[in-house]
Amino acid sequence: ANGLADNNVTGVYAVGDTIYAATGAGVSVSTDNGANWTNYDTGDGLGSNCVIGVYAEGDTIYAATDGGGLSVSTDSGSTWTTYTTANGLGSNYLTGVYAQRDTIYAAVGGFGVSVSTDGGSTWTTYSAPNFVNGVYAIGSTVYAATDGGVGISTNGGSTWAISTTA
Repeated sequence: ANGLADNNVTGVYAVGDTIYAATGAGVSVSTDNGANWTNYDTGDGLGSNCVIGVYAEGDTIYAATDGGGLSVSTDSGSTWTTYTTANGLGSNYLTGVYAQRDTIYAAVGGFGVSVSTDGGSTWTTYSAPNFVNGVYAIGSTVYAATDGGVGISTNGGSTWAISTTA
């Protein structure tokens, strides 16, 4: 009723009054705490309508898609650039995304974490100990939510330690 693209929401990020929702029909953005939504899909340049994770920093929106790679908008959703395996991304199936300025971390499902330190122009993929569901970073420490616990890399993703119930 409010204009959300789809009720299947797989990820959400919010800052101030702005909400970004990853949905089964694209990315939905509300600038008024969810009262109204603007929707973006493949017709707007997203790599896939099935968006699994979303993150935003300023006017830049990052959309981790299921099969369409990583779509990035630097103008609040007006236009999108999509990065795929053709650009060096570890997989086109992404399960999460996080960014710090020009450094982008993409959870590439069963492959690990792909990292770009130049805004997406080039990528390095690091294997993780298990299927990666999401990613977050602070400086050179990368955290991966996996099917086997929390993966922690203190060297940007080169090596991992895993925290489990054991």
